[in-house]
Amino acid sequence: MSARPHTPLLDQVASPEDLKQFSDAELTQIAHELRSETISTVSETGGHLGAGLGVVELTVALHAIFDTPRDKIVWDVGHQCYPHKILTGRRDRIRTLRQEDGLSGFTKRSESVYDPFGAAHSSTSISAALGFATARDLGGQCDGGLGDAIAVIGDGSITAGMAYEAMNNAGHLKKRLFVVLNDNDMSIAPPVGAMSEYLSRLYAGEPFQELKAAAKGAVSLLPEPFREGAKRAKEMIKGMAVGGTLFEELGFSYIGPIDGHDMDQLLPILRTLRQRATGPVMLHIITKKGKGYGPAEGAPDKGHATAKFDVITGKQHKAPSNAPSYTSVFGKTLVDLAAEDSRICAVTAAMPDGTGLNLFAERYPSRCFDVAIAEQHGVTFSAALAAGGMRPFCAIYSTFLQRGYDQVVHDVAIQRLPVRFAIDRAGLVGADGATHAGSFDIAFMANLPGMVVMAAADEAELKHMVATAAAYDDGPIAFRYPRGEGVGVELPEKGEVLEIGKGRIIAEGKRVALLSFGTRLEEVRKAAEALTAKGITPTIADARFAKPLDAAMILELAANYEALITIEEGAIGGFGSHVAQLLAENAVFDAGLKYRSMVLPDTFIDQASPKTMYDVAAMNAEQIETKVLDTLGISQIGERTA
Repeated sequence: MSARPHTPLLDQVASPEDLKQFSDAELTQIAHELRSETISTVSETGGHLGAGLGVVELTVALHAIFDTPRDKIVWDVGHQCYPHKILTGRRDRIRTLRQEDGLSGFTKRSESVYDPFGAAHSSTSISAALGFATARDLGGQCDGGLGDAIAVIGDGSITAGMAYEAMNNAGHLKKRLFVVLNDNDMSIAPPVGAMSEYLSRLYAGEPFQELKAAAKGAVSLLPEPFREGAKRAKEMIKGMAVGGTLFEELGFSYIGPIDGHDMDQLLPILRTLRQRATGPVMLHIITKKGKGYGPAEGAPDKGHATAKFDVITGKQHKAPSNAPSYTSVFGKTLVDLAAEDSRICAVTAAMPDGTGLNLFAERYPSRCFDVAIAEQHGVTFSAALAAGGMRPFCAIYSTFLQRGYDQVVHDVAIQRLPVRFAIDRAGLVGADGATHAGSFDIAFMANLPGMVVMAAADEAELKHMVATAAAYDDGPIAFRYPRGEGVGVELPEKGEVLEIGKGRIIAEGKRVALLSFGTRLEEVRKAAEALTAKGITPTIADARFAKPLDAAMILELAANYEALITIEEGAIGGFGSHVAQLLAENAVFDAGLKYRSMVLPDTFIDQASPKTMYDVAAMNAEQIETKVLDTLGISQIGERTA
């Protein structure tokens, strides 16, 4: 455990109101202490480090100048909110971050009145802030009251279409609204696309830097001594495509760019804006992700997400790996397949490392596309790649694929285009909690006509499914797999192309059949061992496919066993529901089959270890064993119940 930092001024801050008693110089010192406290905290808990370190000064400045919680600060994504939580009455619990029954790693309405809007996905903040501003003007009421609304959004998040929809609407409504563009030139991966290049041009061209900043400032909002000089500067470069032109065309008064780590700039500008703004304002600040902590600044992802680490060295304390991660198996398999097929290409939405496509990008850069935080565009882009004769793999986390669902339906499924969806982080994910859980993709993909849906039971099966997807050209196909390491099975040299809609029998038994879809198969095996010790030996089957179902296998299991139980890492309406529909259509229930399905419960499960979360979901080996006994009417001591 790291030594706690010395924080004499921060120790006097129990709420943001306390910041108002300090001088600007003291607020600068509080920012230094807040940075040390954040580093110390994350060294013990793990979590998102770099983003929070980049907004330490901004966090102090916003809370010192605005009247929170009456004024609403909406942090886009929320992974930069640890300093905010420390300042807003949660410092005594900050070392429970991302742990069971602890503080969330993101903003969360139920946690604090200072978290007015929950977030964990990107690009929602401007829409939310505009909603608060409009509610204020309509006389709405909420906890803490309604004052100003401030959205803090990064240069990565602002690449998403939703941010532009919100800015367009804000410019039309002309509500008093503050948007802070936190430009650190780094989202999770380096930001890509024309918007990133545009932002870079705003401050890259010395010696015109100061000229641009002054010229494109909203002159009416500047203190009197600066107005005349700003007017002259603006006139000098009239017509040049520099500064905040794009934002001003959307109806925003643009200020910046300024140094987001310089409190001597931040504090007076924020005070001026708060005093004088009448409509929507964009404040463009330049920051450094991981600021003030060398190991984070030097990391390729600037310390985006870390395990527990040593504060002095920055070395992370990661458990030794016993098996390759599912993500790496996918990435390496795709690289191998691409060596044999020039039509294979890959698409990701700002997550090349997280999806394993960094390996593909290194080997085949011309066939790998990071479309930025734009899942909707990524899906439709993939659809047209398929229509153009390519074999695209669209690799998106389950929880983020939700954002492109209309495009999955309209642009892919209806047109029966062979897009291959690689759905990472399927199932419950641990410390990131409900916002990142891959709970719904089985249901929302399997209900689409013509969609093939697979789930890997282990890393070898994943390799087979990648090969199967690559060879499948008859329509869209999806395969899902969880976060983390595989189960340690031996990997084949090459993936086998599976027969579409064909499951497999793992072990033969009597009385009850356990039909698994996905990586709960390992827990099913454990449950079967415990049941065998009680004199009940289940048959174990791996469905492999939720759509199309292996109807012959399922109906045979239903005909030959007293009970059939399905197990899946997904919500109600998924694999088990499709099995139930098949059984009902074939009048199997009329013959007295005892059918049960084990799915994720109809609730959002808060962060904890994955094992604990699956205990809450009642889907570990012990609960599977209990489900079998209850279904068969057998008590835990071996007696048949009534």
